[in-house]
Amino acid sequence: MTATVTEIWRHPIKSHGREALMSVTLEPGKAMPLDRLWAVAHERSKVDGSAWAPCGNFCRVAKLPSLMAISARHDPASGRITLHHPDQDALTFDPETESDLFITWAKALAPDDALQPTRLVKGQAQAFTDSDFPSVTLCNHASHRAVEQRVGRPLSHLRWRGNIWIDGLAPWEEFDWDDREIRIGDAVLRVRERTDRCKSTHSNPDTGLRDADVLGALASWGHQDFSVRAEVIQGGEIKAGDEVTRV
Repeated sequence: MTATVTEIWRHPIKSHGREALMSVTLEPGKAMPLDRLWAVAHERSKVDGSAWAPCGNFCRVAKLPSLMAISARHDPASGRITLHHPDQDALTFDPETESDLFITWAKALAPDDALQPTRLVKGQAQAFTDSDFPSVTLCNHASHRAVEQRVGRPLSHLRWRGNIWIDGLAPWEEFDWDDREIRIGDAVLRVRERTDRCKSTHSNPDTGLRDADVLGALASWGHQDFSVRAEVIQGGEIKAGDEVTRV
């Protein structure tokens, strides 16, 4: 079976919404365009966007499970983002000029005893990916199905918040790609590391409620990793249906 791209996703605001794409054009040394370009600094964070910062500086699903249920849509013509959540009215805003509207909306999803969202920060040097290098996350449907079997029921694959989903591989085959180059469509990426996971994966993307011990399932294989992070070394277009091969 040929390995192919099935889905492409980006997350304009870190931990605050996912958006499906039919295609994307990658650039060398950069994250997916608009993926985690913005992040939500909490009240103890001093991040200003001038440099990459680890996820502990931001409001995120691991601490605020309800954020998992946000979906997003970016309008390239206006630059505005529309967010949807099952417990909130939809919000459309310009992240460059109307961040105050977003922060008010986001605070309604944060319990009083949680660190509160205070600022929407734009990554000026690089995107706020979970890695300290601009990464694109490659996910394997077969590995997800293996996790479903261990958990004992179907799970939405969107809880992994990956960028590019691939079918046609063996379970965990992506872990054999470490330091290898992978061609996807017109782009070439070098796999740099496995993606270590946290409790954000326990949250249901439809409800924002924790409903599965995903970390426990991963631990049964002796690790708590899912997907791999890759660096773009040759830019180009990727679209659904593209073949995935080792270079």
